[in-house]
Amino acid sequence: MDVEGFLAKVRDQEWYKDQVVDDRVVPAREAVVREPEAVLHPSLVARLTELGRWPLYSHQAEAIDTALAGQNVVVATPTASGKSLCFQVPVLHDWLEDRSSRALFLYPTKALAQDQIKALRELAGDRCPELATYDGDTSTQERRAVRQTVRVLITNPDMLHFGILPNHKLWESLFARLRTVVVDEAHYYRGVFGSHVAMVLRRLRRMCARYGSEPRFVLCSATIGNPAELAENLTGESFTAVTESGAPTGEKRFIFWNPPLLQGDKAVPQNQGNPGDVGRVTAQSESARLLAEAVQEDVQTVAFVRTRRLAEMVFSAAREQVGRKDARLAQRLAPYRGTYLPEQRRQTEKGLKDRLLLGVAATNALELGMDIGGLDATVLTGYPGSVASAWQQAGRGGRRREASLAVLVARDDPLDQYLMHYPEFFYGRPVEHALVAPENPNILLAHLLCAAHEAPLTMGDAAYFGTTLRERMDELAASDQLHERLGRWHLHPSVDQPAQRVQLRSASESMYTVVDRDSGALLEQGIDESSAFSQLHRGAIYLHQGVGYMVDELDLKAETAVVRRTRTNYYTEARHTTDIHLLKDLASRYVSAGVHVALSLVDVTRQVVGYQKIAYRNEQSVGTVNLELPAQRFRTIALRFEAPPVTVEDILNRKGDLAGGLHAAEHAAIGVLPLFALCDRADIGGVSTPMHPDTGVPTVFIYDGYPGGIGIAERGFEAVEALWRTTLQAVEECPCQEGCPGCIQSPKCGNNNFPLDKAVAAELLRGLLNLRR
Repeated sequence: MDVEGFLAKVRDQEWYKDQVVDDRVVPAREAVVREPEAVLHPSLVARLTELGRWPLYSHQAEAIDTALAGQNVVVATPTASGKSLCFQVPVLHDWLEDRSSRALFLYPTKALAQDQIKALRELAGDRCPELATYDGDTSTQERRAVRQTVRVLITNPDMLHFGILPNHKLWESLFARLRTVVVDEAHYYRGVFGSHVAMVLRRLRRMCARYGSEPRFVLCSATIGNPAELAENLTGESFTAVTESGAPTGEKRFIFWNPPLLQGDKAVPQNQGNPGDVGRVTAQSESARLLAEAVQEDVQTVAFVRTRRLAEMVFSAAREQVGRKDARLAQRLAPYRGTYLPEQRRQTEKGLKDRLLLGVAATNALELGMDIGGLDATVLTGYPGSVASAWQQAGRGGRRREASLAVLVARDDPLDQYLMHYPEFFYGRPVEHALVAPENPNILLAHLLCAAHEAPLTMGDAAYFGTTLRERMDELAASDQLHERLGRWHLHPSVDQPAQRVQLRSASESMYTVVDRDSGALLEQGIDESSAFSQLHRGAIYLHQGVGYMVDELDLKAETAVVRRTRTNYYTEARHTTDIHLLKDLASRYVSAGVHVALSLVDVTRQVVGYQKIAYRNEQSVGTVNLELPAQRFRTIALRFEAPPVTVEDILNRKGDLAGGLHAAEHAAIGVLPLFALCDRADIGGVSTPMHPDTGVPTVFIYDGYPGGIGIAERGFEAVEALWRTTLQAVEECPCQEGCPGCIQSPKCGNNNFPLDKAVAAELLRGLLNLRR
């Protein structure tokens, strides 16, 4: 790719207003190669040589040596560094040495599983073990054949959870001879999903032991800050980490792009705005422009976005811009998101690989390592929540060692604007830790029922499920879900098929589908209840493949949204209310000016109460509609801090807006917290009040948005003073006067961003840090 030539064309466009605020080159890197110390099967070495992959990159050789020594290994190296060979080679070597050996490969998506079949067959050549995928698309007849013949089984955690482990007697040959378990894209298993998968992997180890095997684990991950810790938390076993990549890389140009300020409806350069400006051109608008420009210049590009709706909006806007000049070229654009039907996703993946598609607007479902060829450029529509994800998305470009371009387009929120002002924070910051919480009681209890269904529990199972096992079994027995007999805990007869009630990818058991009223066609599936309430309520505008649909009905019993095609000049944004009740403090301390900070167990009640209609043209509200939907209640972990009494007294004495200041500080802190925890802003909730009934003082709660918590609040508690300091910088250095999305306004505020007071928020934050002007 001619990166400089493309950027020159962009700078010549009339809409370019000095958006580039940081521009640097990540240099190319030469390969470091060596042969493994282990003696590999001669035919495997011959095949690697034939394919031009011998000698191996240094990290591949190190990982293979570790695995063949019988140790668990986790490989955490950048995108396109050849991590697959780290597990393919040991598995093929084992099979060539012993044809009875078995291996299990776990992938988070079906697309990755299909890619692995092709890759393994290419590597094995004419000496290939029996390979098979086993997922929801596998027919009943095929499943029987797979169980009888497979040597390398490729599946996903969901199928292992509700299809294989509950039917383990049908898989005796697999469990008895299992030599290797591969968990690819391990960084994907974080948060709620990762915590569920951690329990599934413990159930897998338990079942293997029951049948007499003790497989080694090989995990592969994008670069994260804690690969060994993540691997150990996922599996419950110890690991050796391989983190130094020997793979070559092409030169990458990485640009930070800050959308221009708005004066009325007019976009102006960064240095021409004034403090009265209230916002910026949206990140999605800028990404659509860049995507359209790339397609017109034959630069194959993926624009990553944060939400399903944004994927549709960026795609639609880019297609319209390209279509005004070349209608046929506009057909080479597509959207991509995880809730599309499998055939829709496969078509887009193939289109990218074959270069039939030049531009795709995608959620992070395309961030994973399926083979889509070598992209020329990536556009990140907003900071994706972590340094790790940013490099993972940027790494999708330049996969053929050629020069590539990555553009981070800032949203108008505290986190993104902070990075635009301090790009060194991004480049100098260690890659974050991936968080999982296998001890989450909601998740643990659900999987103990699954485990009891597979085989009665005993105290020996504490090796898999932790030291609180007896307490948890007693809890389940008290609710008549388990019963004990002769030291063994059995599933109560009234509890039927517990695995079917546990959704790994959501805190909710309910998963919704979207159906077209006119045609009866199934449009999308696998949408969790929280998302359904906020995006598929009656009257919502839902985008699918660039087409707008209005929701006519959300059937809570059938878990189905019925929609019809429509054309509107607005989209919808749900409004909600949140109440929080303090149960107890798990930890507390005093910091700075005697400020009390706590890590608390809380009950959260969240309810969608209505929605706004927001005009596409200017992002302004054009109407509000009330709704009546059931409240969602859950118990979670919160970071809690109380406002400094002296600062509160000063604010009240001059009749300042204490409620607005607390609310604004809460919003800004939530916006910045992803810098300190590997999470998304959408993973976090908050409540602030001048007098909370459970504390009796002005209090801010920032809580994990998942039942039981996933470690986000803990990270905030550990780094609370750094969090306050960074939040204060984001508030004080924003050029607006009264507050804007770049500092204190939140896109998900249930109170329509009212009340908010930027000056009082800054005063409170300075008080928390014991700073005086």
